[in-house]
Amino acid sequence: MKNITDSFLCFIYWPSAGSFGFDTDILATNLINLSVVLGVLIFFGKGVLSDLLDNRKQRILRTIRNSEELREAAVEQLEKARARLRKVETEADRFRVNGYSEIEREKLNLINSIYTTLEQFENDKNETIHFEQQRAINQVQRRVLQEALQGALGTLNSCLNNELHLRMIGANIDMFGAMKEKKN
Repeated sequence: MKNITDSFLCFIYWPSAGSFGFDTDILATNLINLSVVLGVLIFFGKGVLSDLLDNRKQRILRTIRNSEELREAAVEQLEKARARLRKVETEADRFRVNGYSEIEREKLNLINSIYTTLEQFENDKNETIHFEQQRAINQVQRRVLQEALQGALGTLNSCLNNELHLRMIGANIDMFGAMKEKKN
Protein backbone atom coordinates (compact mmCIF):
# COMPACT_ATOMS: atom_id res chain seq x y z
CA MET A 1 0.00 0.00 0.00
CA LYS A 2 1.19 3.40 -0.82
CA ASN A 3 1.77 5.83 1.93
CA ILE A 4 -1.22 8.03 2.79
CA THR A 5 0.91 11.13 2.51
CA ASP A 6 1.47 10.40 -1.15
CA SER A 7 -2.24 10.89 -1.82
CA PHE A 8 -2.14 14.38 -0.27
CA LEU A 9 -0.68 17.37 -1.90
CA CYS A 10 2.98 17.24 -1.26
CA PHE A 11 4.88 20.44 -1.28
CA ILE A 12 7.26 20.93 -3.99
CA TYR A 13 10.86 21.10 -3.08
CA TRP A 14 13.87 22.25 -4.93
CA PRO A 15 16.56 19.71 -4.96
CA SER A 16 20.10 20.93 -4.88
CA ALA A 17 20.42 20.34 -8.64
CA GLY A 18 17.68 22.86 -9.24
CA SER A 19 15.11 20.61 -10.74
CA PHE A 20 11.45 20.36 -9.93
CA GLY A 21 10.08 17.16 -8.18
CA PHE A 22 8.14 15.54 -5.30
CA ASP A 23 9.59 15.16 -1.82
CA THR A 24 9.47 11.51 -0.87
CA ASP A 25 10.70 12.06 2.68
CA ILE A 26 7.67 10.92 4.67
CA LEU A 27 8.59 12.54 7.96
CA ALA A 28 9.27 15.98 6.50
CA THR A 29 6.19 16.05 4.30
CA ASN A 30 3.93 14.61 7.03
CA LEU A 31 4.23 17.69 9.24
CA ILE A 32 3.66 20.00 6.34
CA ASN A 33 0.63 18.02 5.09
CA LEU A 34 -0.76 17.81 8.59
CA SER A 35 -0.51 21.57 9.11
CA VAL A 36 -2.14 22.20 5.73
CA VAL A 37 -4.99 19.76 6.52
CA LEU A 38 -5.47 21.32 9.94
CA GLY A 39 -5.47 24.79 8.45
CA VAL A 40 -8.08 23.79 5.85
CA LEU A 41 -10.18 22.06 8.54
CA ILE A 42 -10.00 25.08 10.80
CA PHE A 43 -10.81 27.50 8.00
CA PHE A 44 -13.75 25.54 6.55
CA GLY A 45 -14.83 23.63 9.68
CA LYS A 46 -14.79 26.67 11.94
CA GLY A 47 -18.34 27.68 10.97
CA VAL A 48 -19.68 24.13 11.20
CA LEU A 49 -17.95 23.54 14.51
CA SER A 50 -19.11 26.92 15.78
CA ASP A 51 -22.71 26.09 14.75
CA LEU A 52 -22.48 22.69 16.43
CA LEU A 53 -21.13 24.23 19.61
CA ASP A 54 -23.79 26.97 19.54
CA ASN A 55 -26.53 24.35 19.06
CA ARG A 56 -25.07 22.29 21.86
CA LYS A 57 -24.87 25.39 24.07
CA GLN A 58 -28.51 26.26 23.29
CA ARG A 59 -29.62 22.71 24.08
CA ILE A 60 -27.70 22.77 27.35
CA LEU A 61 -29.21 26.15 28.27
CA ARG A 62 -32.72 24.88 27.38
CA THR A 63 -32.11 21.77 29.43
CA ILE A 64 -30.94 23.90 32.35
CA ARG A 65 -34.01 26.16 32.02
CA ASN A 66 -36.30 23.13 31.81
CA SER A 67 -34.54 21.60 34.79
CA GLU A 68 -34.98 24.82 36.77
CA GLU A 69 -38.67 24.95 35.86
CA LEU A 70 -39.09 21.31 36.81
CA ARG A 71 -37.20 21.92 40.05
CA GLU A 72 -39.44 24.88 40.88
CA ALA A 73 -42.53 22.80 40.09
CA ALA A 74 -41.15 19.97 42.21
CA VAL A 75 -40.43 22.36 45.09
CA GLU A 76 -43.96 23.72 44.79
CA GLN A 77 -45.41 20.20 44.76
CA LEU A 78 -43.20 19.31 47.71
CA GLU A 79 -44.53 22.27 49.68
CA LYS A 80 -48.11 21.30 48.80
CA ALA A 81 -47.38 17.71 49.82
CA ARG A 82 -45.86 18.91 53.11
CA ALA A 83 -48.91 21.06 53.77
CA ARG A 84 -51.19 18.09 53.04
CA LEU A 85 -49.02 15.91 55.27
CA ARG A 86 -49.28 18.42 58.14
CA LYS A 87 -53.05 18.55 57.64
CA VAL A 88 -53.32 14.75 57.56
CA GLU A 89 -51.11 14.45 60.64
CA THR A 90 -53.32 16.97 62.45
CA GLU A 91 -56.42 15.01 61.41
CA ALA A 92 -54.75 11.75 62.46
CA ASP A 93 -53.86 13.22 65.86
CA ARG A 94 -57.42 14.44 66.29
CA PHE A 95 -58.81 11.04 65.29
CA ARG A 96 -56.30 9.33 67.55
CA VAL A 97 -57.29 11.48 70.55
CA ASN A 98 -61.00 11.06 69.76
CA GLY A 99 -60.44 7.37 69.16
CA TYR A 100 -58.67 6.93 72.49
CA SER A 101 -61.41 8.77 74.37
CA GLU A 102 -64.05 6.75 72.48
CA ILE A 103 -62.18 3.55 73.32
CA GLU A 104 -62.06 4.57 76.98
CA ARG A 105 -65.81 5.31 76.96
CA GLU A 106 -66.54 2.00 75.28
CA LYS A 107 -64.27 0.23 77.75
CA LEU A 108 -66.08 1.80 80.72
CA ASN A 109 -69.47 0.99 79.15
CA LEU A 110 -68.36 -2.59 78.59
CA ILE A 111 -67.06 -2.89 82.16
CA ASN A 112 -70.33 -1.48 83.52
CA SER A 113 -72.34 -3.79 81.28
CA ILE A 114 -70.31 -6.81 82.38
CA TYR A 115 -70.66 -5.77 86.03
CA THR A 116 -74.43 -5.46 85.61
CA THR A 117 -74.58 -8.81 83.82
CA LEU A 118 -72.50 -10.44 86.56
CA GLU A 119 -74.80 -8.98 89.22
CA GLN A 120 -77.81 -10.35 87.32
CA PHE A 121 -76.12 -13.75 87.05
CA GLU A 122 -75.33 -13.64 90.77
CA ASN A 123 -78.97 -12.78 91.57
CA ASP A 124 -80.20 -15.52 89.23
CA LYS A 125 -77.77 -17.97 90.82
CA ASN A 126 -78.94 -17.03 94.32
CA GLU A 127 -82.58 -17.33 93.29
CA THR A 128 -81.88 -20.70 91.67
CA ILE A 129 -80.05 -21.89 94.79
CA HIS A 130 -82.90 -20.68 97.01
CA PHE A 131 -85.47 -22.33 94.72
CA GLU A 132 -83.51 -25.61 94.69
CA GLN A 133 -83.14 -25.45 98.48
CA GLN A 134 -86.89 -24.91 98.86
CA ARG A 135 -87.59 -27.76 96.45
CA ALA A 136 -85.19 -30.04 98.32
CA ILE A 137 -86.74 -29.02 101.66
CA ASN A 138 -90.24 -29.69 100.27
CA GLN A 139 -89.17 -33.07 98.94
CA VAL A 140 -87.60 -33.97 102.26
CA GLN A 141 -90.71 -32.76 104.13
CA ARG A 142 -92.96 -34.78 101.82
CA ARG A 143 -90.79 -37.81 102.22
CA VAL A 144 -90.67 -37.42 106.01
CA LEU A 145 -94.45 -36.84 106.10
CA GLN A 146 -95.04 -39.92 103.92
CA GLU A 147 -92.73 -41.96 106.14
CA ALA A 148 -94.49 -40.62 109.26
CA LEU A 149 -97.94 -41.31 107.80
CA GLN A 150 -96.95 -44.80 106.78
CA GLY A 151 -95.48 -45.37 110.22
CA ALA A 152 -98.61 -43.97 111.90
CA LEU A 153 -100.88 -46.04 109.66
CA GLY A 154 -98.82 -49.09 110.41
CA THR A 155 -99.00 -48.36 114.13
CA LEU A 156 -102.70 -47.65 113.96
CA ASN A 157 -103.41 -50.73 111.93
CA SER A 158 -101.46 -52.86 114.32
CA CYS A 159 -102.99 -51.26 117.47
CA LEU A 160 -106.55 -50.74 116.37
CA ASN A 161 -109.10 -53.38 116.53
CA ASN A 162 -112.74 -53.18 115.55
CA GLU A 163 -114.01 -52.13 118.96
CA LEU A 164 -111.53 -49.25 119.32
CA HIS A 165 -112.27 -48.25 115.78
CA LEU A 166 -115.98 -48.05 116.41
CA ARG A 167 -115.49 -46.00 119.57
CA MET A 168 -113.34 -43.51 117.62
CA ILE A 169 -115.95 -43.14 114.95
CA GLY A 170 -118.61 -42.58 117.58
CA ALA A 171 -116.55 -39.93 119.37
CA ASN A 172 -115.96 -38.10 116.11
CA ILE A 173 -119.67 -38.18 115.27
CA ASP A 174 -120.49 -36.75 118.70
CA MET A 175 -117.91 -34.00 118.15
CA PHE A 176 -119.42 -33.10 114.78
CA GLY A 177 -122.89 -33.09 116.26
CA ALA A 178 -121.81 -30.70 119.04
CA MET A 179 -120.27 -28.37 116.48
CA LYS A 180 -123.46 -28.42 114.49
CA GLU A 181 -125.52 -27.43 117.49
CA LYS A 182 -123.23 -24.53 118.34
CA LYS A 183 -123.72 -23.10 114.89
CA ASN A 184 -127.51 -23.13 115.16
